[in-house]
Amino acid sequence: MTSEKLNNKIKEKYFIITALLILIVIAVLGRASYISFVEGSAWKKLGNTQTKQEIPVSPLRGNIYSSDHQLMATFEPRYYLAIDFCAQGVNIDTLNKYIEPLSIQLHKMFPNKSPAEYKKHLINGWKNREKKDAKGKIRKNRSYRLLDHYVDYIQWKEIEKMPYFEKGRYKTGLHKDTVSMRVNPYGTLALRTIGSISKEKNENGKTGQSGLELYYDSILAGEYGTAVRRKVNGQTIDVINKKPVNGKDIITTIDITIQDITEKYLTNKLKELNAESGTAVVMEVTTGEIKAITNMGRTERGYSESLRNYAVADLSEPGSTFKIISMLVALEDGLIHPDDSVDTGNGVERIAGEELKDHNANRGGYGKISAAQSIQYSSNIGIAKLILKAYADNPARFVDGIYRTGLNKDLELEIPGYAVPRIRHPQTAKNTWYKTTLPWMSFGYETRIPPIYILTFFNAIANNGKMVKPIFVKEIQENGKTIEKRKPQIINKRIASENTLNAIRQMMDSVVNHPKGTGKPAHSDYIRIAGKTGTAQISQGAAGYTAAGKMHQVSFCGFFPAENPRYSCIVVIRNPAAAGASGGQMCGTVFKQIAEEIYAQNKIPNTNILPVDTLHPLVPKVKNGRSEQSIYALKKLDIKYKDSLDGQWASSRLRNNQLVLKKGEIAQNSVPNVIGMGAKDAVYAMESSGLKVSLAGKGTVVEQSISSGTKIIKGQTVTLTLK
Repeated sequence: MTSEKLNNKIKEKYFIITALLILIVIAVLGRASYISFVEGSAWKKLGNTQTKQEIPVSPLRGNIYSSDHQLMATFEPRYYLAIDFCAQGVNIDTLNKYIEPLSIQLHKMFPNKSPAEYKKHLINGWKNREKKDAKGKIRKNRSYRLLDHYVDYIQWKEIEKMPYFEKGRYKTGLHKDTVSMRVNPYGTLALRTIGSISKEKNENGKTGQSGLELYYDSILAGEYGTAVRRKVNGQTIDVINKKPVNGKDIITTIDITIQDITEKYLTNKLKELNAESGTAVVMEVTTGEIKAITNMGRTERGYSESLRNYAVADLSEPGSTFKIISMLVALEDGLIHPDDSVDTGNGVERIAGEELKDHNANRGGYGKISAAQSIQYSSNIGIAKLILKAYADNPARFVDGIYRTGLNKDLELEIPGYAVPRIRHPQTAKNTWYKTTLPWMSFGYETRIPPIYILTFFNAIANNGKMVKPIFVKEIQENGKTIEKRKPQIINKRIASENTLNAIRQMMDSVVNHPKGTGKPAHSDYIRIAGKTGTAQISQGAAGYTAAGKMHQVSFCGFFPAENPRYSCIVVIRNPAAAGASGGQMCGTVFKQIAEEIYAQNKIPNTNILPVDTLHPLVPKVKNGRSEQSIYALKKLDIKYKDSLDGQWASSRLRNNQLVLKKGEIAQNSVPNVIGMGAKDAVYAMESSGLKVSLAGKGTVVEQSISSGTKIIKGQTVTLTLK
C-alpha cells in the first residue's frame, strides 16, 4: 500500500472518531439541557428530599459542681414508660394473672397512687387499646403511658424486674422513650441559687432561666455544630459538618456538708416557729466564698426551697443588726466612745416627736448605760439618742459614713435578680427625710437592705476591715482542666480603723457571751461566737407598722470562731407564728447549731495555734492605785502609755486602744473611793484614813460597804468586795 493511500485511511478514521465525539458531546449537552430546563424542578424536589442543609447539632451542657466536686446539676437520661397493648404477645389472661402483684410493686416504688388506682389505670389501658378516630377509622394505641413522670435508669431496671414486666417487651408491650434531662442529684440543696433551665431559648437566646444556670449560660451552653441529613438505603443519617463544642463546667463555692447543715437547722426552726420563710447564708471570711445559701418557704406540704432567692433579692428593713453599722460609723468619726453614757430611762421615750420603746420597757428599762451596752442590750433608745446627739446638726455626715464603708455599693452578684441596698441621703431625698429618719435609721428602719449585704458588712469586721465581694463560683473547667480560677475581689480595703474594729468586735462578743447580752442563746461552750441580734416589724403597706396581727422579721448575724474568724453567717426568719419575736432566741440558736456542727465536721482548722487575737485589745487593764507601782510594771513590760500625773495615786482608762493614766485623788477627811483598786492599795488607802478593812473575795475592788465621800468615823470597819 502506497503512503498516499495509507494517509487517506488514517484521515478517514480520524474523521469518523471526531464525528462520533461531536455527536456524543451534542447528545450530552442536549440531555443536560433537557434535565435542566424540562426535568429540573422535579430533580430539585427529589434532591431536597435526600439532603437538608445546616441541621443544628446540640452540644452537651456543662455540669455544675460543688466546691468539693460533687455534681449539683448535670444532664442524665430519663425514661418515659409506655405500654403497647396491641403488641402481638400481649393477652388479657396474662395481664389479669399478674395485675395485682404488679400494682402493689408500682405503689411501693411510686406511692402517689394506691394499688387499686394502678390496677384501674392498667385495665383502662387494655380497654382503650383501639379507638375510632373522627373519620371512623380504627386507631391502635401503641403508647399508653404507664406513669405520669419520667424515671431514671435504676428505677427503669427495677420496673423491668416487676411481675408481668419481667416477661420482656414482646409479651408485655412495655417500652421506653429516652430523653436527656437536666437533673439536680442533691435535690433542693441550694436549688434557688443553682437555678434552672428551659427546653427552649428565651428572647436573649439563653436556655438558663434563673440562678447560676442563667448567669453562666453562655459558658455552660457551649456552641452548636451543624450537620447534613441524608437518606442512605432508606435510612436517614446525619453527616457532621461542624462539630459542636460542649459547654464548660463551673465549680461553685458551695460546700455540700455545710449546705446540708445550714438547711437542716434552719428548716427545723421554721417548723418549730411555723414561720413564713427563712434564709441562711454562710460565707468564708477571707475569700468571700459562699459556702451555703438556703431560702426555705412554707408550702402546703411543709418547707422547701423557695421560689424567691431572699438572701440576695429581699429588700427589707434589717432591724437591730444595723446598730453595728451605726456604731461603727460614729466611732470612726470620733463622735462616740464605747464608755460614753446614755440615759435610756424607763424604756419609753419620745424622740423626734414619736414614741420609742426598748424591748424591756415592761421591766422598767435600762436606765443609764454605756454606748457599748446599748449594743449589748440592743437598746433602741440608747443608739437613737447617741446617733441623734452626734449627727443631729449634720445627718448627711452619718449617711456619708455608711457610704464610706461600701455598704451601698452594687456587689454585682452572680445571681440574676439580686437587689441593691436603698439607703437614703438627706441631700438627695429631701422630700422623704423627716425628723424621725436619722434616729430610726440608727436602729435599722428607714433603710432596705438584702441579707447578703448585711453579711458582707459583718464579714468585713471579721476580716480586719477588708470588705470582699461574695462569690458563688470559684473555677471554670474544660475537660477536667481548670481554665479560670476566681480570686477574692476587694470592695473596700478597710471599712474602719483598727481601734474602731477592735471596739466593735468586743461589743459583738458581749452580745453573745455576756450574761445579759441579747444574743446569749447563740453562746456556745465549744466555739466562741460574736454577733448581733435583729428584730424588725414588717411594714404592711398602707397600714404601716400599726396593723393588727403585727408581722416581724428576726435575724442574727455574726462570725466564728470569734478569736480567729473563719466563717461569717446570717440567719433571717420572716413572720414567725410563735409569740415573742426574738432575733437571739429564734435565729441565734440556729446560728449556734450551724457553727457547732461545722466545727464538729472539722471544717475549721486547729484553733490551738492562732494568730494575733483581733477580738481583745493588746493593752492590758491596769488597776487604779499607787502610780509608781503601775508605772514600774508598765515599763518592765515595755507597754506604752500616756500620763498626766502629779501625785502618788492614779486611775487608768483605755482610749483609742492606748493606755492613759490620770491623777487619782484620795480625800483627806472622807471615805476614799477605792473601786477599781487591787487589795493592797485599797487597804492602804482606807487604813491611812483611819478605817479598819474587811476583805471579801479576790481580784479588783468592785464594791465598798461605806460610800466614798462619807464622813470618816475613826475605827469604823469598811467591807471591800473584790472580784
